[in-house]
Amino acid sequence: MTQKSVVVFDYGTGNIHSAIKAVELAGAKVELTRDKTKCAEADGLLVPGVGAFAAVMEALNAVDGGEIIERRLAGGRPVMGICVGMQIMFANGLEGGVDTPGLGEWEETVHKLEAPVLPHMGWNTVEVGENSKLFKGIENERFYFVHSYGVTEWNLDVIPPFPKPSVTWAEHGQRFIAAVENGPLVATQFHPEKSGEAGIQLLRNWLETL
Repeated sequence: MTQKSVVVFDYGTGNIHSAIKAVELAGAKVELTRDKTKCAEADGLLVPGVGAFAAVMEALNAVDGGEIIERRLAGGRPVMGICVGMQIMFANGLEGGVDTPGLGEWEETVHKLEAPVLPHMGWNTVEVGENSKLFKGIENERFYFVHSYGVTEWNLDVIPPFPKPSVTWAEHGQRFIAAVENGPLVATQFHPEKSGEAGIQLLRNWLETL
């Protein structure tokens, strides 16, 4: 496989250094930047995210991140979000009594999970979605989660000939979305970069789709 180029989007938040290392281990040439041209031209754009939904959106908006992501997706250019980098792809986030608009690529709402213990921190299994490419060969592995908020519904209707998204689920107190594969946009609630060899293989699987 020809080495793919991946930009890790540098918008001032996220678990950047471990994400860079993991994508490099998966076999990509990686650059950390917010340069619009480089973000547009890379084979893949990785959007990390750590912290509160509103703070991540504020940092992203400050560097025109929404526009960069939207333009890539409009052109069919792959984007991957991790943790809050996944959550911001949804319509809005409810955190601390504040309703913050997200990027709106998917219509659902991010909200606090109903669970006896929060945050959901540690290793968990997943229920892999139909026709998943991300989880090929690692369907029965465990992945590392750190979050208190998530999405517990999926209502996207896809009109043929567009392929049906592959939605992967996990459970902590209640069932929530662990990953989505929707054309050029894929995202995981868990951290592949903290998930050992299974996480590296998931990133390899993503690189093979670029």
